[in-house]
Amino acid sequence: MFKKPSFFLSLIGAVALVAGCAGPEQKLGRGMVNVMEFVRGGELRRSMEQTAIFGSPSQTFTTGFIHGLDRTAARTGAGIYEIATFPIPNYRPGDYGPIYRPTDPVYPDSYKPSWLADTMFAPDTNLGFSGGDIAPFIPGSRFRIFDN
Repeated sequence: MFKKPSFFLSLIGAVALVAGCAGPEQKLGRGMVNVMEFVRGGELRRSMEQTAIFGSPSQTFTTGFIHGLDRTAARTGAGIYEIATFPIPNYRPGDYGPIYRPTDPVYPDSYKPSWLADTMFAPDTNLGFSGGDIAPFIPGSRFRIFDN
């Protein structure tokens, strides 16, 4: 008789033994970041900004928006693929590299994110001062406490 729990536990054990730690872990993390691209909206904002700068400002909300939506969907699709296949190497054994470039999430050139303003990243919280972004997860948020 085929028992599903024992089969899946042995399958998970085999995958854990065959797969190394660093490669699949990075692939899964990269996939999770890429899946959240629709929420973050970095590709969309960057494409619209680049269209306004290098194209025409009148094309920003049409061509730039469609191009950004296309890049957002491509990054999200690559993230879904990387999450679904994180224990499996891409093309040759040991290759857990990215399938979508650039690998890091992109931001518009007019905005470079910094650390969050909280007690974990602020070294001088005992004095009541801290620095970093207030709400970088909100699109269009550019306010910083201290801009060093």
